[in-house]
Amino acid sequence: MSLGLAATVAGTLVPVVGAPVFAVVAGVLLSPLARRRSEAMAPGLHLARGSLLQVSVVLLGAQLSLAEVLSVSAGSLPVMLGTLGPCLLLAWLAGRVLGVPRDLRTLIGVGTGICGASAIAATTPVIRAKSNDVAYAISTIFLFNVAAVLIFPPLGHALGMSAHAFGLFAGTAVNDTSSVVAAASAYHQDATEYAVVVKLARTLMIIPIVLVLAILNHRREVRPETSRVRLAVSLVPWFLVAFLVVAALNTGGLIPAAVQAAVHQVALLLIAIALAAVGLSTDVVALRRTGARPLLLGLMLWVAVSSTSLASQHLLTR
Repeated sequence: MSLGLAATVAGTLVPVVGAPVFAVVAGVLLSPLARRRSEAMAPGLHLARGSLLQVSVVLLGAQLSLAEVLSVSAGSLPVMLGTLGPCLLLAWLAGRVLGVPRDLRTLIGVGTGICGASAIAATTPVIRAKSNDVAYAISTIFLFNVAAVLIFPPLGHALGMSAHAFGLFAGTAVNDTSSVVAAASAYHQDATEYAVVVKLARTLMIIPIVLVLAILNHRREVRPETSRVRLAVSLVPWFLVAFLVVAALNTGGLIPAAVQAAVHQVALLLIAIALAAVGLSTDVVALRRTGARPLLLGLMLWVAVSSTSLASQHLLTR
């Protein structure tokens, strides 16, 4: 828990990096010490990687206003789908060609195509991803978030994009919220608010993607004698339903602004604690053996999402 708290403070001081990255990296660095005390730490690490991670996803719903998101989605949905579809398809195809393990390419795909650490957090318990894969995926997403903050504003100016157009570009092509804010505010003040709302609308894509992944995962694991009722219940992760409930409460104005801000901070803290546990559970030797191929996949997906976002906007405004 102390590692998660420290990562949260560090993420507040350096928002472009963010608490999830600090938490994972610190956990990986300290993982050799954790492995020496594996029996004593195992129950706490299991709790953090499981229940705490799921609760953090639920609490993220408190920042979503479904009405506002839906109003923005009318204009941004074609661009969001135009980036997400190719990203996930390329993650599957290129990942297989490169020999990237299935779970790792899935995490990098949803992290790049949807919303970075939040999407990875929601996907991890559904596919039962290993700590090594989660740590690698988070690190990969972070690298290209930083690249986006540095490259996208000059690119937008070179292309002569309006503040609104760049807000849509940043909201659909940058993953982490802090990086979206950094890129949009560096471009133009008027781009920031729209970029953030588009990013929140993009967050809702977690729901159908996680459900599809749950179906595919259960198809591989379910036994023929499993009843339809049991199958239906197991296909819908409880934290996804709770996420929608919290978002609906916020949409109805039942979560005051002060409480909303506090809940969001708690969510970020829980994500940091959970990802610190992921880092502590990581096998560094196995992580090194993974090599640079997943990083290459991340680069390919980042370029694909960025280019399809720009191309979609160009086609829709002709």
